[in-house]
Amino acid sequence: MFKGRGKRKAGGTGQGVDLGTEITASLVVFLVALPLCIGVAVASGTPAELGIISGVVGGLVVGMTRGSTLQVSGPAAGLTALVAETVEAHGIAMLGVIVLMSGLLQIGLGMIRLGRMFQAISIAVVQGMLAGIGLPLMFSQSYPLADAAAPGTAIENILGFPAHALDTFSNAQTAIAALLGIATVVLSFVWKKVPGPVRKIPAALVAVAIGILVAALPGVEVKTLQVGDLLASVQFPGPEQFAGLADPAVLTAVFTFTVIASAESLFTAAAVDRMHDGPRTRYNSELIAQGAGNTVCGILGALPMTAVVARSSANVQAGAKTRLSRTLHGLWLLGFALLLPSVLALIPISVLAGVLVHSGWKLLGPEQFPKMWRQDRGEFVVMTITTGVIVATALLEGVLVGLAAGIVLAALRMSQTSVEHRVEGDTAKLVMTGNATFLRLPKVIDALEAVGSAGTPRIRLDLMGVTHLDHACRSQIEEFVEQKRASQTVRVELLLPDLPATKQKQKPKPQRKPRSESTSDSSPESRPTPSPESRPTPSPESRSESWSGLRRRPVSPSWPPPQPHERSSSGALYDAFYGPSQPGPSAEWYYLDTRPFEGLQDSEEARWRDYRG
Repeated sequence: MFKGRGKRKAGGTGQGVDLGTEITASLVVFLVALPLCIGVAVASGTPAELGIISGVVGGLVVGMTRGSTLQVSGPAAGLTALVAETVEAHGIAMLGVIVLMSGLLQIGLGMIRLGRMFQAISIAVVQGMLAGIGLPLMFSQSYPLADAAAPGTAIENILGFPAHALDTFSNAQTAIAALLGIATVVLSFVWKKVPGPVRKIPAALVAVAIGILVAALPGVEVKTLQVGDLLASVQFPGPEQFAGLADPAVLTAVFTFTVIASAESLFTAAAVDRMHDGPRTRYNSELIAQGAGNTVCGILGALPMTAVVARSSANVQAGAKTRLSRTLHGLWLLGFALLLPSVLALIPISVLAGVLVHSGWKLLGPEQFPKMWRQDRGEFVVMTITTGVIVATALLEGVLVGLAAGIVLAALRMSQTSVEHRVEGDTAKLVMTGNATFLRLPKVIDALEAVGSAGTPRIRLDLMGVTHLDHACRSQIEEFVEQKRASQTVRVELLLPDLPATKQKQKPKPQRKPRSESTSDSSPESRPTPSPESRPTPSPESRSESWSGLRRRPVSPSWPPPQPHERSSSGALYDAFYGPSQPGPSAEWYYLDTRPFEGLQDSEEARWRDYRG
């Protein structure tokens, strides 16, 4: 139930809904959607009425679903080239079946919950996407703003703009149309500063009213909207069209429509969610809703539809809070096209183009670029790349390239590795911390070569501070260790981090005696002090093994080994150096060199003899 305007909640949403605001917002969206529907249809090589039908379905079918609250759907410019190619290759009658099957496939994808994966998108990519849509929209609409036809692609529209601006004022009628469009843009910017309750009327409605009055003046001949018979343009697909699904080229078109339409709709949802503080998009439900809309469009033989940023942003900026505004916009499209086509014929195209130019400027958000530069220059690069690729190619390609750039940036930032190597006495040490990935492999190789060429009898590689060790770096390190140990000229010790990729299978835990049988031997005093003879010595077989057990202790193995009087009751220091005879459940396995070092055995036995003697 829609109530009067209520108090604001803490989260920024209202308790009630202003019905008047929802209705005026729907009219603003209608004025933005109408030229877009016609323009996309004409650019796709289809009758203009098919674009309006898709816009009606986007409002009445998708608009009433619970997937998104403020996102508005309809025929999108991102599918223009694909629709034109499909119509040229298979005919306009086959378009309905392709759109129908794409819609059913979208419903299936939503039901298996693949929609949420589109939530993983960087804010820099989102802002770059908005700017990449807004900039071409402004330049493309600058041509109909002066009753001229746009050259074609975004690059062509931008390059041809200077000549178009010079030609505009060489003709009186195009100059009048341009002034109407420019006045609409200016009015859209300054209308909110108008004092009093008048400013509650949307600027777009005021601009349309002024445009109709000017167009009705004697001697003024500006172009106005022309809409034909909506019902006569409906084409239901028949058995012949469904039989065409056996063609692999048609099935490829179905898959292509599905992927592009789904991606554009859900990427747009991520962008629109950042424009307001209302309920977030339910991605799986929205994907099902888009599928339902395309299924209906296919049955009617209309154009495919996606969520459209220009209409959605106009809906948000007009103050809409619920699904009512986007649903009503579909009703306005249907009502005016069926019942009041003569009223639409009074609206100058230049005025509607001016509304779209203003929407394009809001999407571009020029202030976002210096703001992003100050906050994060890496994200600024991602944002700029996304915008540039969208302008140069298309929406989907630009977003995919932007996502790839974001992933590369994240990988570089996650691969912050600190590698320090030095020589201390007779030991060459390498200490590594951070994330060791293949991106830092050259740095790791240089450090390994440095400690390998130091000429010391010992090499110690300490990787305990590494938080991530990928396969490439680990393989390089282990290959280095194996080569050095095979030379029999150096003792190598490798300490690996506590990572799943480096843990090895532990030995089975020995069976403990019952408490009653082991009580008398549980005190530290009752434990015999190990003698040199009792300490295990590496066998030839064990010397050839690469992995040796070492319990993880707060005190890491040091050199020289601990004195006997330094041993605690638990033998922590002793175990840390020599290794436990029976690793416990928390034991961790390190890759240690088990070969005895020359001179170590004699000195240690002498220490034990002195201690016991």
